Amino acid sequence: MNYIQSILLGIIEGITEFFPISSTGHMILAAYIMGILENKITNLFLISVQFGAILSVIFLYRNKFFFQKLDFYLKIFLASFPVGIFGLLLNKIINFFLDQPLIVALSLLIGGLVIVKVEMFYEKNFYNRKNHITYSKAFIIGLFQCMALIPGVSRSATTIVAGMLQNVNKIKAIEFSFFLSVPVIGIATCKKLFDYYFQLNSFTLKDLELLLLGNIVSFVTGIIAIKCFIKYLKNFKLFGYYRIVLGICFLIVHYFIKPIGKF
Repeated sequence: MNYIQSILLGIIEGITEFFPISSTGHMILAAYIMGILENKITNLFLISVQFGAILSVIFLYRNKFFFQKLDFYLKIFLASFPVGIFGLLLNKIINFFLDQPLIVALSLLIGGLVIVKVEMFYEKNFYNRKNHITYSKAFIIGLFQCMALIPGVSRSATTIVAGMLQNVNKIKAIEFSFFLSVPVIGIATCKKLFDYYFQLNSFTLKDLELLLLGNIVSFVTGIIAIKCFIKYLKNFKLFGYYRIVLGICFLIVHYFIKPIGKF
């Protein structure tokens, strides 16, 4: 991995993290096209670069995030707990998935179909939408989030869909998904950094530079994405169609067109 690739992946992460299209999935497909997917530093980068994006959430929503009642933090904890347990238990399988772009493409395609169907169901069946997320609803959102351990599924997609299926107002579900990203991605980043260091016993200066650069870029682009494009999240179905098209396009590229290769 070089510095240009770090910047490009940081931009992809910052733009896609908060939309239901899988930031990790997009970075895996991009890294595959660049020819760097199998590098050890890339595997670490794909997870740790998300830390910059969640810092953008903390920065923009600091008043809402830090000045809440205890009830809010308990719900975040309940929703974070399942993915933490499954993440630890399935760590080896998750690392294997990070090197499988075909799994990403299929996850994008299937997830897109699910999003379209859920949006249609939501519009047709839920008229009296409730804003309140209860403890039980928070826990169910957390269970749905476990599916996002498969790259391409999308953490934000699973959490927002889980909220919608429980008749939670879509805007409230989106907001809860934002806040939920902070502990989940923060813990995942720390775990990934620890594993990488434990395996190699050190970080090279270039490793640190690549990670820092990528996180700075994802932080800046995350702020831009939230400020400029978050209003489009209301049109959930649009992201479903996008996922379907991207999944099909990648399958075509993979099976009929050779990868472009390294930059």
